[in-house]
Amino acid sequence: MRTARSGRMTRILGGAMLGVALLAFPAQTLAGNAPNAMGVTHAGKCTGASTSKIKLTPDGARIEVQFEVDQNRVGKLWNVKLFHNGNLVFTGQRRTLAPSGSFELRRFVTNRAGVDHVTGRARNPRSGEVCTATASI
Repeated sequence: MRTARSGRMTRILGGAMLGVALLAFPAQTLAGNAPNAMGVTHAGKCTGASTSKIKLTPDGARIEVQFEVDQNRVGKLWNVKLFHNGNLVFTGQRRTLAPSGSFELRRFVTNRAGVDHVTGRARNPRSGEVCTATASI
């Protein structure tokens, strides 16, 4: 038989368990920008309607960098640069591909001692739109 007291105790225990579960996740994880064993992902900024993001994933003595720009239009050319700790490590062109109208640049950089800062920058030469994304690991 269930009583009012046992129902109240169940709600109190359930609330306490939820509180403990929420404490297990840092605030940054809820924001989506927390580093973990799988790396760190940050949204970038674009001067137009496109979107960009960068993901850094540790891989031993290297860091895998994934820089993505999504324009939602297939076949558009972008001039792309990648910087690691302020040094230019890649320059080239990428074209948005079907079906999503985006491109992704994947490169490995050396995992240096301390914090590594990586920035991707893409410029559409026809529209002048610029997208950048930066992350640190």
